Amino acid sequence: MSIFAVQILGSAGALPAYNRHPTAQILQQGARLFMIDCGEGTQMRLLDFQVKKSKIDHIFISHAHGDHYFGLPGLLSTFQLMQRERPLHIFGPAALEDLVMVHIRPYLDQWSYQLHFHPIDPEKSSLLFEDKEIEVFSIPLNHRIPCTGFLFKEKEKPLNILGEKIHEHGLNFDQIRAIKEGEDIELEDGTILANKSLTKPPFRTRSYAFCSDTAYHEPILPIIKEVDLLYHEATFMEESAERAKSTFHSTASSAATIAQKAGAKKLLLGHFSAKYPSLKGLLGEARAIFPESHLAKEGSIFDIPQERIEP
Repeated sequence: MSIFAVQILGSAGALPAYNRHPTAQILQQGARLFMIDCGEGTQMRLLDFQVKKSKIDHIFISHAHGDHYFGLPGLLSTFQLMQRERPLHIFGPAALEDLVMVHIRPYLDQWSYQLHFHPIDPEKSSLLFEDKEIEVFSIPLNHRIPCTGFLFKEKEKPLNILGEKIHEHGLNFDQIRAIKEGEDIELEDGTILANKSLTKPPFRTRSYAFCSDTAYHEPILPIIKEVDLLYHEATFMEESAERAKSTFHSTASSAATIAQKAGAKKLLLGHFSAKYPSLKGLLGEARAIFPESHLAKEGSIFDIPQERIEP
């Protein structure tokens, strides 16, 4: 079974507090890892949770506030000390490259791997990365500085051909390809085999949306519509709604409202203010609106299981 799961490395807001660390997450898709934000202390969190950082080839940084990228220069340096050889791709605001390079430039003469920075346009949703299995889109957010979220979405999978049918009918390569594309096929004796008799439904695609930092922002709804798992910042409770508004952050109830309006299946709350030693109030506030709300506790893994499409 292919894995599609999010692990929380850091869930604090701007200030680390109560053993909560600045924002960082890992999305595992199959055998590889995508990093989302890289706040201070991320390397220690990787060690704490035994995450194999050598499998990270793509890092996505939401914006240029320090609590979302201060861990990046150190992580890049560690990769160099480990004599990494594979290229590393970093997606983030246009200013990120200069902010990071000032820290690592003195060591570039002995750098062991290629760094590729990919600037993101914060004004529109665009395709940032794709391969045969997954697509990653940017999500324009509403924060004090340019900020983007990220939508990770598996690509549609071909029909699964029943292995025993290949041997039973002596199917060749062209016939197998046609079947996977949904076609009926004709055998040499003229027999027509219906596609549904040769295949089983594929697994449905899975999706994850990361939205931090942002004020309540309904323009994201079409992008994250019916997402399987939504991470949305919930810095404050509703009692601090004015503070949330002035700092371009969200309350737990507004995060839940976004999840409800988007038709998300599950909501993760994160980016918690240091004013809250306990997070029960935020969770209760969100669940009053969207029952499938959960706290993004550090170390927690939120798996989206594979499910076949109903025939």
